[in-house]
Amino acid sequence: MNKSPHPSPLPTEEGAKTIIITGATGVLGSLVAKTFAGRGHNIALLDKDQKKLDSLVRDLSLPSERILAQTVDLLDAQTLQDSAEAVLSKFGSIHALFHLVGGWTGGKTFAETPRDDLEFMLNQHVRTTFNLFKTFEEALSKNNWGRVMIVSASTVPNPPGKSGVYTAAKAAQENMVLSLAAELKEANVTANIIHVRAIDVDASRKSKGTPPSEIVAAMTYLFSDEADKVSGARLPLY
Repeated sequence: MNKSPHPSPLPTEEGAKTIIITGATGVLGSLVAKTFAGRGHNIALLDKDQKKLDSLVRDLSLPSERILAQTVDLLDAQTLQDSAEAVLSKFGSIHALFHLVGGWTGGKTFAETPRDDLEFMLNQHVRTTFNLFKTFEEALSKNNWGRVMIVSASTVPNPPGKSGVYTAAKAAQENMVLSLAAELKEANVTANIIHVRAIDVDASRKSKGTPPSEIVAAMTYLFSDEADKVSGARLPLY
């Protein structure tokens, strides 16, 4: 009998799933990790900052069999592939991808915008997303259940001035999410976009931003079985 290249996942709570979180050490990523870990799921944390990753792992206080934390450059396709193999080797399957890497540059006209700003936005939002989808699409499609989510800007459908390279990159990222939703529809994998004006990292409600707790609440719903039919959607939280 041929052995599977990936071992069966270690048992946790019934129905536990494996979730990959990018930008895991940010304010939103950390709250997402704590929320879904608290619901009994396996968590794979991907970030560029080893010290912040170590701190988050300590805060989560999960059994070692339920967590994997790796420093990864999402622009490095081979390193990302290696991370995917590590996740599959440990947990046996991948059920969800929450791509929460942020980054903004703007406030300048096109004439004022350095070419480096365009490259930064394309790297941050387009190339990372392409690499992630290319790396994880097959694994996500194998469980007959999956979830993919990103957070984007409410300005993308109707861009204001002085935001050209940011909204262009986010629009491209959103289109990749919509394409993924169509590609994985028959595999019962949903892919959705949460729209905010900004993330109110202080949760002060004094700004026009959305508190991280409200974003996580929306993600919790989109993750649920009740949201099986919600895919390729832009959910406004503003």
